[in-house]
Amino acid sequence: MTTRHGEQLDRAAACLDPLAALRTPGDPNCDVYLTGNVFLDIIFTGLDSAPVRGTESWARGMGSSPGGVANMATALARLGLRTSLAAAFGDDHYGEYCWDALEQGEGIDLSLSRTVPGWHSPVTVSMAYEGERTMVSHGHEAPPPEPAPDCPPPARAAVASLSPARDEWIGQAAGKGTRIFADVGWDDSGRWDPADLADLEHCEAFLPNAEEAMRYTRTECPRAAARALTDRVPLAVVTLGAEGAYAVDGATGETAQVPAIGVEALDPTGAGDVFVAGFVTGTLAGWPLADRLAFAGLTAALSVQEFGGSLSAPGWSEIAAWWQQVQGVADQEPAALRRYAFLDALLPAEDRPWPLRRAVPTIGFGRSA
Repeated sequence: MTTRHGEQLDRAAACLDPLAALRTPGDPNCDVYLTGNVFLDIIFTGLDSAPVRGTESWARGMGSSPGGVANMATALARLGLRTSLAAAFGDDHYGEYCWDALEQGEGIDLSLSRTVPGWHSPVTVSMAYEGERTMVSHGHEAPPPEPAPDCPPPARAAVASLSPARDEWIGQAAGKGTRIFADVGWDDSGRWDPADLADLEHCEAFLPNAEEAMRYTRTECPRAAARALTDRVPLAVVTLGAEGAYAVDGATGETAQVPAIGVEALDPTGAGDVFVAGFVTGTLAGWPLADRLAFAGLTAALSVQEFGGSLSAPGWSEIAAWWQQVQGVADQEPAALRRYAFLDALLPAEDRPWPLRRAVPTIGFGRSA
């Protein structure tokens, strides 16, 4: 049972604004602008192994949540950033569910989004097992974009996923003073053409994983890849999986590396999005580079312990509970604790036990359930 004191702490953590000290009356209403495709994600967990051809597998757990760009939007919103999402939603029940979950459940601004009559929502089924995932997706051709003269809106930052076809909005946003953070997807063509990263000229930071970074730079070491990328973007952040993350600031020459937090991974869906959201939050708040890396890695580590992309994104309550828990672990390595000591100045006191568990949303029940 949650005590009144516990409820107050939860509210304080949920309402924590990491940019409160920086806000001025002339600031844009939007902290982070996003655009992209929203999927309905259906996640199966508790599989003992990968599905075997010709057999039926039973999963011990299942949930549903908005996915795709919704993973990033939710992660940002739960960290207290005012998030605006421009996306198309189907007018089926899946689309209605995703819209409601994002707008009402997460407080994401969908005023630039639209519902498209007759368009079916794209769906992804994700199966998590042995720390990995297998996904099957279905979707119809995306509807044509509608003219939006005020899109992108003024914003402190935007997150873009780079592609060979240059996105006009990235340059437009950068021209308005928006700070652009970019990631990139896997190149199924195998070309790994550096020309596909042309929009990096508008970006402040690029956050690929190690394999992507090495392939685009033709290097054999993630750290060398990060240094090479600073020829094209001011700040390169390369995620190293179990080794954490490495960053190079091309303007100052500063480097930072933070090891990963060891956790038992249930579902890695959306962990990369959560990492980017954590790094964007720390950057907009003006934290040192190493603190930004540590915070991004922490949020990603917390997310993989739950299933689903947007569903598993941590908020400040989860972060506060984790910080309290690790400080109470006997024989904790002092250097590891000092790496996260910056959280003391950010977090409210927290007296709830770790781990926390979020409610599991599903489209199977009505509002009265």
